[in-house]
Amino acid sequence: MIGIGLVISSNGIPLLADPSTSAVISDSTITSSAEAATDSSTIAGVKAAQWGSNVQLTYSDNSFTFVSYGIPNHARPAEYVLPNPGATVLNASTTYTGADPTKAQNYKFTISLNPTKSAKPTSASLGPIGVMIYGAALFNPYEGDGKSVATLDNFTMNNSKGQDVGFLDSCNGHPTPMMGTYHYHALPTCITQVVDQPDGPSHLIGVAFDGFPIYGDRAMDGSKITATQLDSCNGITSATPEFPNGIYHYVLLDTKDSTSSIRCFSGKSSITIRMPGMQGGPGRSPNEPGGSGMNDPPGMPPQP
Repeated sequence: MIGIGLVISSNGIPLLADPSTSAVISDSTITSSAEAATDSSTIAGVKAAQWGSNVQLTYSDNSFTFVSYGIPNHARPAEYVLPNPGATVLNASTTYTGADPTKAQNYKFTISLNPTKSAKPTSASLGPIGVMIYGAALFNPYEGDGKSVATLDNFTMNNSKGQDVGFLDSCNGHPTPMMGTYHYHALPTCITQVVDQPDGPSHLIGVAFDGFPIYGDRAMDGSKITATQLDSCNGITSATPEFPNGIYHYVLLDTKDSTSSIRCFSGKSSITIRMPGMQGGPGRSPNEPGGSGMNDPPGMPPQP
């Protein structure tokens, strides 16, 4: 059974729907705008990335389509620290330990292969802001109130068996308690430990919805990149293994502040996803215009 997922309505607009709650992620064209010359194409680098077997990619001249159920193909803990309904300040009195609520999503995102920088950055909204090579989504640094930094709020509690349970897991990710959307708020170290060499450069680990690639925190010489080297969106222009001539890209840091993830888009993106229960209002119901029922993404095997 699919828990929640991104579905395509009859007019071609993708929606994220939960048939048990009628909650949806709405207003998502899920197509990044491309206004660049073809010589800026990122297709070679995107194809060179080590995408997981749980991800399917298809390519056109100007974009690629990412299809996934949103469940990463790395291990997750059996339990997480979860916020009580309505809680915005996370501590032992406003949270509890519970079974991992991760649910399958039906992601089908079409992203530009010709990204360009905008005249000025735009804020990265709550909810998915990019896709990662192991199938899950990237979120900005903040929790549902739009101001609490997830990595700063990270802590552990004892469950009923006296075992330590974390708010974030060892990959700097966790699921949303309502929608079950697994996502990262910082450098996913369990991914970089696989795709990177200990003293080598970071390799491509994702693509933001504006089309610019996402990397870990190592430069081509293996040195660690710090927040002082990045712009306000966590971006930098430099060579990478997939783009040896240099490219603008985002860098995820393993920090306990707002520099841990992308806070704004440097490029142009038409994607706006509003997560139910977060700042910005609820999503659109499937009964409203443009709503739809649940479908599996084409080309993906059915979920158990």
